[in-house]
Amino acid sequence: MNMTQAADDLYMTQPSVSQVIAELERYYDTRLFERLNRRLYLTEAGGRLKSYAAHIINLEVQAKKELADLNHAGVLRVGASQTVGAYLLPEIIAQFKLQHQEIEVFSRVENTKVIGQFLLEDKLDFGLLEGLVHSPELAQKYFLDDDLAIVCAAGHPLAMKQSLMPEDLSSHVFILREEGSGTREVFATQMRSLGVTWREIGIYNSTDAIKYAVQNNLGLGVLPILAIQQELLEKSLKLLPVSGLNLRRRLNLVFHRQKYFTAAMRAFVSHLNINLD
Repeated sequence: MNMTQAADDLYMTQPSVSQVIAELERYYDTRLFERLNRRLYLTEAGGRLKSYAAHIINLEVQAKKELADLNHAGVLRVGASQTVGAYLLPEIIAQFKLQHQEIEVFSRVENTKVIGQFLLEDKLDFGLLEGLVHSPELAQKYFLDDDLAIVCAAGHPLAMKQSLMPEDLSSHVFILREEGSGTREVFATQMRSLGVTWREIGIYNSTDAIKYAVQNNLGLGVLPILAIQQELLEKSLKLLPVSGLNLRRRLNLVFHRQKYFTAAMRAFVSHLNINLD
């Protein structure tokens, strides 16, 4: 830690920060920082005190929320990954608001990895995600299945194929979602499990962008069937029948395991008909 930067962040002078550190070390009768080359490094004791301080701050935040919950329904903060955010979340929120007009719902759409981080940082109450989050601090509860599909343009050489094997895809290029996307993770996991390699010609962070690229025959895409209903009806995209490739995934409600559930959060879980037990 840089002392000057710490002082700026706290709107204090550097001598004031030094004085506070000295007072803390006198109070706890132990060295909390090592001072090396004009920088501060936490000692083991300092690290433990930091953990206790973070816990105390979290308790204060939770106390505020619980007391506010006694007075009013408050705000619900819901995050969603791209597919859920574009094709399910608006209707979910609209239906929820019909029954709970007193609850203000803030929503945010990002990829699975970003939403998971926001949940860890208490910037969101819930995440509706199509990908798995890899943190023991987050709980995941199933609420819906979602099917992905390999798609191509109507004029693509594979469009007329009645049956394909996963290895048939190796000689064709893909346009895929970015790292951290649930869609990408499901596809990559399946292909690796089958020992099949693939080539990428583009990486886009938008389902719609991939749709347009595939429609223009730039490559194959991996898209949620939920997101391409209109394109399938118009026959501008074609589903490729790939044997042995399981691209079904679970959509999950994700939340922090230590999260205090406000009345608004409990109402939302009930609306989704999810059993938390």
